[in-house]
Amino acid sequence: MNKVATTAEPERDRPDLRPPEPEPAIPAWPETHLAAHPDNRHGWLSRLRSYFILDPLIWVYTLALGTLSLISSFFDRNGRIQHKFARLWSWLIMKSILSPVKVTGINLAAIDHSKPRVYAVTHASALDIPILYVHLPSQFRIIFKSELLAYPFIGWHLKRSGQVCINQQNPAASIGAVKSALRSLRSGMPLVIFPEGGRTRDGEIQPFLPGAFFLAIKAHADIVPIALVGTFDLLPMNTYHIKCQPLEMRVGDPISTAGLTMHDIDSVSAKVKSAIESLHSAPTST
Repeated sequence: MNKVATTAEPERDRPDLRPPEPEPAIPAWPETHLAAHPDNRHGWLSRLRSYFILDPLIWVYTLALGTLSLISSFFDRNGRIQHKFARLWSWLIMKSILSPVKVTGINLAAIDHSKPRVYAVTHASALDIPILYVHLPSQFRIIFKSELLAYPFIGWHLKRSGQVCINQQNPAASIGAVKSALRSLRSGMPLVIFPEGGRTRDGEIQPFLPGAFFLAIKAHADIVPIALVGTFDLLPMNTYHIKCQPLEMRVGDPISTAGLTMHDIDSVSAKVKSAIESLHSAPTST
């Protein structure tokens, strides 16, 4: 397995705050088509391994560590213990699926941790979350949609561990969560956002949500672009089939928002999107 100003913003300054869509480790239904070629290295043996070994293991990790995380939440005020459970959950998953991750680009540990920072990450797979928990160097919080609260264990963990819940159907109900996230971000707790707003269905980077960098600009946080390469092929939407393979996490130079206002949100979004696209399309390192 695994928080903004004291007054509400004027209506004109409230961009679209629809959150990204971190998903449970096991998607909703299995894919129905078979491998197109019998020599495909992700053919029926790969499917059997996924359906009867990997998927059940992920559920076991989720149930066991989700329960422990829930219990710890009653005396873990700052979420540190729950974050450790989430990292352990993620580490077990990544070891089980035999998909090593190579981290390239700037050294995350060398980033100035005295400044607020937002990690802007591509989102192509339900397994993006475990990768981040294993490879980001410190505690962080994730923006997630309120629908995920309906999932047993996963929803309970998200609610109790201080992640940022946004209600898409009633954004006004999320003002308290947004204010809390801004206070937390300003105090030094990094925030993970998926600016595409959800998982890509075709492996291509999707348009960014208009308000994706609202909190980063309000907190004058540095935005760290991250491209996760190979995760769409690893586990795209609508399948249980985990296709074990090497992955890469590419980290770009931080983009400063110091001195910027909400009038700059479109230019910031375009700059971050360009940086992420460059990272994603770069040749695979050897």
